[in-house]
Amino acid sequence: MARKPARLFSRELVLAAIRDSFPKLDPRSQVRNPVMFIVELGSVITTVTFFLQLARGEYSQLWFVGVIAFWLWLTVLFANFAEAIAEGRGKAQADALRATRTTTVAHRRTDTGGTEDVPAPNLQRGDIVVVSAGEIIPADGEAIEGVGSVDESAITGESAPVIREAGGDRSAVTGGTKLLSDQLVVMVTQEPGKSFLDRMIALVEGAERRKTPNEIALNILLAGLTITFLAAVVTLRPFAIYAGTSLSQTVLIALLVSLIPTTIGALLSAIGIAGIDRLVQRNVLAMSGRAVEASGDVDVLLLDKTGTITLGNRQATEFVPVDGVSPEELAEAAQLSSLADETPEGRSIVVLAKERYGLRGREVGEQTATFIPFSATTRMSGVDLNGRKLRKGAADAVKRFV
Repeated sequence: MARKPARLFSRELVLAAIRDSFPKLDPRSQVRNPVMFIVELGSVITTVTFFLQLARGEYSQLWFVGVIAFWLWLTVLFANFAEAIAEGRGKAQADALRATRTTTVAHRRTDTGGTEDVPAPNLQRGDIVVVSAGEIIPADGEAIEGVGSVDESAITGESAPVIREAGGDRSAVTGGTKLLSDQLVVMVTQEPGKSFLDRMIALVEGAERRKTPNEIALNILLAGLTITFLAAVVTLRPFAIYAGTSLSQTVLIALLVSLIPTTIGALLSAIGIAGIDRLVQRNVLAMSGRAVEASGDVDVLLLDKTGTITLGNRQATEFVPVDGVSPEELAEAAQLSSLADETPEGRSIVVLAKERYGLRGREVGEQTATFIPFSATTRMSGVDLNGRKLRKGAADAVKRFV
């Protein structure tokens, strides 16, 4: 389930943002931002003036008017581009989730008793799939055969793997979780397009773009400043005529755009979307900009057991022996008993013994050795080596074995 976040200026993201910048020139879209709406009106007026002077053959001010029109349009397009980039990051996260669902392969049982590999999105309700240790469960369903240890940390935040077994009250499995041990036969219970990943994609794409209280207040302030500067610039024309000085319409428009808070108005909407996007990069879904803004006032965050923020792959960090046993002896026994344990926890014990005490994987093939792989049923792994029975696992399981 690990997803590589999209880079801010990746080629695909930039091209999509450039493409989306032009439809945003629609005045019905720009009018929601008074500052940029004024800039767009100025762009239209200077462009019309440029073509009128070109048609009349008035070339004295043609270059100046053309440059002003160019920069005004570039300002509007940059504002649209910034917003499109921010929106595109959210779309990229949804596409990454969608790609995860698409690339997951399911081993579906056929009528002849064999299996066939099909993409997870092609599964239908009632299909039966076989999931082996280390594979991603392709769809929401019900375990009908077997018992296994499942890593559900991506959904519940629970760091410890949970046991899912057929015939009990804990037989439900969720698409996108990882089977750590054993094998499960799962009957798909979801309707196409209604899986957990589909709901996640809908949440990412459906994050509301509502203005926050601070954004509304800032918009009012920017609109007030724009009206004030507009009134000031408009009065310059009569004063210039009274003073016998010529002020062109293009100069007044350029002055107005320079005075009004164009930069803040251009980036205001992008800032709100960027806040939601930064949370999505950390696998936190914010349903609105209002929620992001409100979270800035949070001093203490209390999480219950299922809300623990965790990676879900517990790692061994230290060997703590009982009295009379040296750490080296414990590390050797723990490593031998974990060689057949393919769970992240078991692999970390082998790595810790190698890094901490220099113990390497042993050549036990020539000796009398019987490996016992980890199983969700026994909740233990181990090895029978030269008459020694070494076991590692859950405390109550080892106690029953002893």
